[in-house]
Amino acid sequence: MPNATTRPKRTRRHRRAQREDAVRNELVSRSLESAQQCLFSQDYGTAFVHYLLALNLAPALKDFANESFRFTLFRWADELDSLGRIQDLFNCYEQAMELFPMDEVIVNSMGEHLFRMGFRDEAAGHFYKALKLRPDFPEAKENFYRVANWLVERWHFLMLNDHGRNHKYQLAIKKAVEEGCSSVLDIGTGTGILGMCAKMAGAAEVYACELSKTMYELACEVLSANGMADSIKIVHLKSLDMKIPKDIPNRVSLVVTETVDAGLFGEGIIETLIHAWKHLLLPPPSTHQPLSSPSQTGRVIPAGATVFGVAVQCREIRRHHRLCASSVGGLDLSAVGQIYSPVSCLADTEDSTEPYTTERLSRLRGGYIQLTHPFTALDIDFNNLQELEGLCSREVMQLRLCVTQEGVLDALAVWFQLHLDQDNHLSTGPQEDTCWEQAIYPIQSPFNTVKCGDEILVEVSCKDSYLRLCCAAIIRDGHTFHMDNVTPKILTASPEAELCSALAGLQTSQEKPCAFMLESAEIALLNNTAYHNSFQRAMSKLLVSLKSTRRSDTELDPIYVLDVSEGFSVLSLIAAQLGSDSSEDKQISPGLVQAYSSVEKEHHQTMLRLLAKGNGVLESTLEFWLSHVEDDSAVLQRPATEKLWSAIILDCIETCGLIRQKMLEKATLARCLLEDGGQIFPERIVIHGMLVESDTLLRESAVQGTEPTLGFNIAPFINQFTVPVHVFLDLSTLECTHLSEAVELFALDLMNSTSNYTDREVKVRVNTSGKVTAIAFWYQIHLDSEQSVSTFSEDSHWKQAAVVLQQPLTVSRGEWVKLSIQLHKSSISITAVKEEGLGADDVIREAEPMTSDS
Repeated sequence: MPNATTRPKRTRRHRRAQREDAVRNELVSRSLESAQQCLFSQDYGTAFVHYLLALNLAPALKDFANESFRFTLFRWADELDSLGRIQDLFNCYEQAMELFPMDEVIVNSMGEHLFRMGFRDEAAGHFYKALKLRPDFPEAKENFYRVANWLVERWHFLMLNDHGRNHKYQLAIKKAVEEGCSSVLDIGTGTGILGMCAKMAGAAEVYACELSKTMYELACEVLSANGMADSIKIVHLKSLDMKIPKDIPNRVSLVVTETVDAGLFGEGIIETLIHAWKHLLLPPPSTHQPLSSPSQTGRVIPAGATVFGVAVQCREIRRHHRLCASSVGGLDLSAVGQIYSPVSCLADTEDSTEPYTTERLSRLRGGYIQLTHPFTALDIDFNNLQELEGLCSREVMQLRLCVTQEGVLDALAVWFQLHLDQDNHLSTGPQEDTCWEQAIYPIQSPFNTVKCGDEILVEVSCKDSYLRLCCAAIIRDGHTFHMDNVTPKILTASPEAELCSALAGLQTSQEKPCAFMLESAEIALLNNTAYHNSFQRAMSKLLVSLKSTRRSDTELDPIYVLDVSEGFSVLSLIAAQLGSDSSEDKQISPGLVQAYSSVEKEHHQTMLRLLAKGNGVLESTLEFWLSHVEDDSAVLQRPATEKLWSAIILDCIETCGLIRQKMLEKATLARCLLEDGGQIFPERIVIHGMLVESDTLLRESAVQGTEPTLGFNIAPFINQFTVPVHVFLDLSTLECTHLSEAVELFALDLMNSTSNYTDREVKVRVNTSGKVTAIAFWYQIHLDSEQSVSTFSEDSHWKQAAVVLQQPLTVSRGEWVKLSIQLHKSSISITAVKEEGLGADDVIREAEPMTSDS
């Protein structure tokens, strides 16, 4: 009989559900309470587990617990990172993102960890996702710009904007396909432009491969946008890993590639083509059957190359690869002997040493002087397998170059001509309008002055996929001076025994000290005498001031000085020497300063010890700070219990021209660690800038429409990786027009945070008509109220930077442009608009900050 009542029965299942809800609620409550207790005791791992349990059981609480969960995750992740538990770290982030898939802060933080560990493609994906979730998220934007430089290197934009280069490749490919090359493989396809040229030329089968995940995905988008996704097969592989028939069905009749660098072989083209001839290409035309059909034989574009070189004098190259200054900041540098950069091709250097760097000779400050006529260093036929295989086993070729101009031999500059086929050639020479830089082989021997009539003996070889050019000797009046014989043994991060040996060399004047190796940026810094001399004067002034405020010499505590500069720095030693100075005026008592350096590399520490001993600085007055701290990531700490620093030296500007990351946070902490009257060096940084018009910056920042890319639609896809701030610029040689005078854009007071602001508007008067494409900027670094140095000076080791506008601004002489400048942490952004009808009063208001933030 049916139940007549509408009242539901209280079933056993219903009662069990109520009990389960009560148990769940109790478990959630206890887990949240336990998480809070663990946070209080800094047990972040256990707190994280409790949060996971509570929020999985009660998703409705996620909004309530979001901030605490983030804090716990980040602290636990940092702890796991310090313990090297990388897999556990990533597992925690994956669990967190399952709970909070739309949390841009967590997604961005995961990307930061991935980037630090070298997973750049994956990091970029997380930064990009964080920006999609919140387009105005400044941390994600800054991170994405930073990783974009790694994922899509800036030369991609220059190369794609080089219509001449693209057109010549197109002509060579079209000719090969019309001659019967019906199947094509594009190795290292990048955006896919060469593969698309082959398809447009009529190739029946086109394949492409790309190792970079980012570029592979970008190429897939480009092919789809150009209607070729179904007709070009692209694989995410290195060509060396491709197999037939797994990746392509048959051998192809044409390989096209541009896997070359400024030194021709550095991208591995020799190994790539040897493998292609053996495994992916049809055999070359036989000498016995010269009339074989092109569809049955293989060929390569480019068909070959010729390498050229010239000996040059160039001060800019010299000061980045050799120590030129004999003293800086009162320090005699002779105690360390010779100092060289890691770029070397001397016969006795390790094979792993990179033999060349790259520069655009036409943009080097001060220019260069050719000391010889250009010479041919090498010819190579990419269609000859036997020649390719024999390249690395070739005997070293010796060339004798006649010196035609007296000067200092600073480097061999090298470029090449790619022979795409018999009719089409590309040159990377310094006089060409090209997207290429030149390879620079620095000369690091102290015997480097040449005269007209001298001969330079150059050895040419190919080892470890690098083309090596080495100046072996200089021949003068029948006498041969071997370059490697006059160069001392270079000491890098060597075993302890060699370090002790170097120090022992100080005991006898007869022993010649070892040479040391520093990065080229560190050498350029050491050669910046103006900076070190200014620091010496500012530090001396501070020491005199501090001494005058203390009671008597017998009661003086040491003046504690900490240098936390990145890389090698002698600033702590300059301070220690000032404290050891027994000059006649006796303003600074000997032994008054206790200096600490944060250098961590053993050979850096050895260099400072050698310099200290050579300059009469007491060994006890210079110590290495990292040996005093337990956590290397927390360098800024008190010098001792109940003691404070008298001076803290911060490295505020990166060599590339940007403010160093977390610089403002470090300055805030440093202020808390200073004694009364103490000082941060530098105390103030002023950003200066000007309006410029530069087609070069536009070409380096984004692909300019479809015309340079032969009508293919590539720009919208690769321009996603456009970075608005361009770095490593030399404004003295950049092809640009200055449209205004230099103005003050922004100021940062490291000693007084209340003077700082985050936003500012500046009105700039146009003095030359044109298009504002960028705002170039640099810094005036104020060490104190009297001493300052510019990063735009002739001897500066810093480069300049520029913010490239999304849309150029057409302006006329006499008009005004309003710049809105924002500084978020260490990232600067600038927008520009034209102002109408401004008068003299606006000029006065130019220096006033629009908003203030303490």
